[in-house]
Amino acid sequence: MSDEHAPVSDEHAPADGTAGPRPEPIRFFGTTWVDHDGGYALRRAGLVVGSLAAAAVGAFVLRLGYEGLAIAEVGGLIKALVVVAFAVCSSLAFRRTWEGFVRRRPHTAEDAAVERSMQSLMMIGFIGTLLAYFFRGLVEAPGEKLHREEYEQARTRYERRRSTRAGNPAARAAKRRRKHP
Repeated sequence: MSDEHAPVSDEHAPADGTAGPRPEPIRFFGTTWVDHDGGYALRRAGLVVGSLAAAAVGAFVLRLGYEGLAIAEVGGLIKALVVVAFAVCSSLAFRRTWEGFVRRRPHTAEDAAVERSMQSLMMIGFIGTLLAYFFRGLVEAPGEKLHREEYEQARTRYERRRSTRAGNPAARAAKRRRKHP
């Protein structure tokens, strides 16, 4: 990933007056992941409990749908296909969501088309996505490690640029003119 496409912004100073790059906010956490303040632990606990509860409710709704198939007396093949479809979609959604926490996907036109084509699969496999949030939330805010690495790299680049500068360039030029008339 080149510096010009880095997600962490180091173009302008943040509103709080500190210089340097700004951390990218994470869904549900904002920028509390940086210092683990502002209710970070409570948000993480809420995410873990909420995602597990939503997955349980989703599984219950799917069970009701399966029982509806049994009441309708569809064949065993149809029931098996429905179960396999939801299991495959859930596992693919889990893997795709988990990979999104670990590495950033490239942003090209082709990748945007792939994202659009995966939306229906991700909706069918919503339980996998919720479980990925649950398991990642047990360790950290989902995506925190990726965002922290990018933020640290941006801070390092910023500090390196700041240390190579030696004050006001206009003052240095004036000083050189005084030495060499």
